[in-house]
Parts: sequence; structure tokens; C-alpha cells
Amino acid sequence: MTSGSCDVGLIGLGVMGGGLARNLASRGYRVAIYSRSRETALRLQATHPEAGFTAVSDLGDLVRSLSRPRRVFLLVPAGAGVDDLLSALNPFLEQDDVVVDAGNSHYQDTERRCAEASARPWRFLGMGVSGGADGALRGPSLMPGGDVRGWPQVERVCEAIAAASDRGPCVAWCGRGGAGHFVKMVHNGIEYADMQLLAESALLLRRGLGLEPAALAEIFEAWNGAELESFLVETAARIHRVEDPGVPGASLVDAVLDRAGQKGTGRWTVEAALALGVAAPVVAAAVDARLLSADPGARSGVRARLGQAPAGKVEGVSVDDVRSAFYASRIVAYAEGFTLLGAAVREHAYGTSLAEVARIWRAGCIIRARVLDAILVALSMDLGWLVLAEPLRAEVAQRVPAWRRIVSAAVRGALPVPAMSASLAWLDTIRTSPGSAALIQALRDSFGAHGYERRDRPGELVHSAWLPTLDS
Repeated sequence: MTSGSCDVGLIGLGVMGGGLARNLASRGYRVAIYSRSRETALRLQATHPEAGFTAVSDLGDLVRSLSRPRRVFLLVPAGAGVDDLLSALNPFLEQDDVVVDAGNSHYQDTERRCAEASARPWRFLGMGVSGGADGALRGPSLMPGGDVRGWPQVERVCEAIAAASDRGPCVAWCGRGGAGHFVKMVHNGIEYADMQLLAESALLLRRGLGLEPAALAEIFEAWNGAELESFLVETAARIHRVEDPGVPGASLVDAVLDRAGQKGTGRWTVEAALALGVAAPVVAAAVDARLLSADPGARSGVRARLGQAPAGKVEGVSVDDVRSAFYASRIVAYAEGFTLLGAAVREHAYGTSLAEVARIWRAGCIIRARVLDAILVALSMDLGWLVLAEPLRAEVAQRVPAWRRIVSAAVRGALPVPAMSASLAWLDTIRTSPGSAALIQALRDSFGAHGYERRDRPGELVHSAWLPTLDS
């Protein structure tokens, strides 16, 4: 190994790390690779000789192999492991070197690490990466944030490896501190919601309308050719065409256990929304649905005692109604995400451009979808609520009747559609006046003397004696 012979160092060679290392090499960068398992690095080097990887044996060798200012990317699991690596790298790093945490770290951990690194000569960035294994290899969406002084050192590298849409490379500076990982967290929250809405659509089509997997494949393919075009819809179409290798003629998706896993980023999104006072009912419904699915044995016990839900065909609705409900609900899910991002930008002074976020999500990432074009237009109008801006307002309004038919029919047919129901309730809540909050505030004032505002005197806090006193 020649000192300073490599352009970029990469630590962590799992599916994402290995793909990103190959991506970097394919763009002409000389890459030094390191894994705690020496065999993993040597295997990647041997399997892909065209990449010209330099497999190093320790962190000191990794840093010494890099040209200055050094650029090191971490692709390791979030948590204490990132802190341990930063501590281990610190003695070897010098002025203006840059370390990029490209894992799924919690944004508050990134905030802390940025603060700690500010006392050191090197720069720290936290960067969200989306696109899965294929995206890491061929071009992901990248969401960097942290110490802006470090961004020029890695900007060209990130632009080279990122996906590209007709609006440019899918990478943009997201702002100070934990901004990059906050944006990625919200991306994942929207991903949870979108996957749940798609799964509910499939449930309605399969159980509610009695369609077979081959029919769903054709339906999803048709949807993907129009306003519902997205990576997830395209993938769902492909999934429904795969046969079970163990059961000829059967669909593989029907062999999958009804239990959804999660890594926590959806929960983080809901927690952040609560902390910032932003309603995110669709994301919360998606997280709740995964939690409820987590123990099939317990659910089986409930069915044994309460009986199987009498789920049957839904009446009075069509495939086009399901399509409309899915699309309108998707718009609400994205609107929740961008509302949360806006709140975080104000609270934490991130300096994030929401329009740039929408742009870099247009390709490469898991939630890439045609609806982001309409969201970009809506964001430029700055009306507060995305659903108020054209063309989203018209898209939602047109689909409300079908949306309402679907939710009503699903309830009558005992088919759970929590995310579709939550999104419709969200819309109805912000459109209904007066709503249910008046009684809540009266109750709060009655037992806690919290005060309330009269409708004829808004802005003035008053208190009333709602209940008889003990001495009356």
C-alpha cells in the first residue's frame, strides 16, 4: 500500500457499504476498504478485481492510504458502533479531513456528534442514503448535513455516485447539524406510510374484490404507468408475478408470513412529530400496523377467543375506487412528511430547502414517485398546507368520493385499512368546523381551569364554572 494512493476510504462492507464501494470505484475513484472482518474486505477485493480496491487491515492504514484532505465514509449500523469508530479514527485524522456517517443514525445522535467534532480539526457530516442495495450500487438519493465546511470536500464525490433525474443529481446540502439524517428519517416515515397504503390496496383488491395475484400485477402495472408511478408500485407489480418455487402455480407472496419487520425509523418519525407538535396520523397508523402484525401467535389467540373477523367482499366499490383512495392517501402521507420537515427547519434552524428535498427524492430513493413533481409545484406556492396548492388540491378533491366509499366499504367488510382511514380522517378534521375540540377544551377547563376561547372572542382566554362546587 502506497501512502496517499486512494481517494476515498469506506468502512463497513455490508450490502449497502459494498454496493457504495463498487459505485465509487465505477466513477473512477480509488477506494480503500475496511471491515472488522478482514476476510470480508479481502473477499470484496477478490470478487471485484475491476474495482481496484485497496483492502486495509486497520484504521490507521486506512487513513494513511488516503490523499489529503482525507474523505472517510462510514456504512455501519447506527448506535454505539458509530461513536466507537469516530473515537478510533480521531487520533489519525488531521486538519480538514472529513468523516461522513452514511448510515441510518438518529438525527439527535448526529447533532451530538457534530457538536463533539466541532472541537476537533476534522469535519463531521451525517448523510442519509436511500435506494436499497441496488441504489447504493447504481445511484442512491443522498441527504448530507452537518458541518458545512466539510461539504466542499465531498460534494463532487456525492454528485458522481448519486442517482440523477431530469432535475439533476439526487443530492443536495440539507443543512446544519442533524439535518441530513432528519430528512432521511422523514423519508423513511413516508416510506412506512406508502408501503402500508399499498398493502391496504392489495388487501382490498385480493380479499375485498376477490382478485388473484396475476390480476394485481396487471393493475399495479397500469397504475405505475400513470399518476401512481413510483418505485414501490412498480415493485409490487413484480412481486405479484413471482411464483412460489415450492408450490407450482402458487404465488410466492401468499407464502409470506403476515408479520412485518421494522428497524425503528418510522417510530422515530412519529416521536419527532410528537416532539414538534405536528400531526402524523398516517405514518403513525403504518407503524401501529407493523406493531400489531409483530406477534402472529398472539393474534391467533385473539381469533380463537373472539372469532375470525368476518372479512368478505366489499360492496359498491371498484378497482378505480381503490386507485383513487390510494392516490389521495399517498398525497396526505407526503404532506405530513413535508409539514414535519418544515417544523424541524424552523425549530432547529437547519436551513433545509424543502423544494430541494422533493427534487432529490425524485430518483434513486425508495419513495421516488411522480407525485413529487406536483409537490415541487405546490411547495413553490408556500400556502402552508400542501393539499391547498394546485395541482394537489384538485387531485385530492376529485378523489374524495371514491376515497370515502372505500373506507366505508372496508369498515362494513371488516377489512382493516388504518392508513387510508387515518388519512381521510386527517382531511376531514382540518375541513370540519366546528369540530370535536370544543368539548375537549371545555372538559379541560372544567376539571383543570385551563381556560378556553369563546368563538365570538377568539384570542381571549376565559374560564367558566362548569361543575357545581363542593359547598354549593
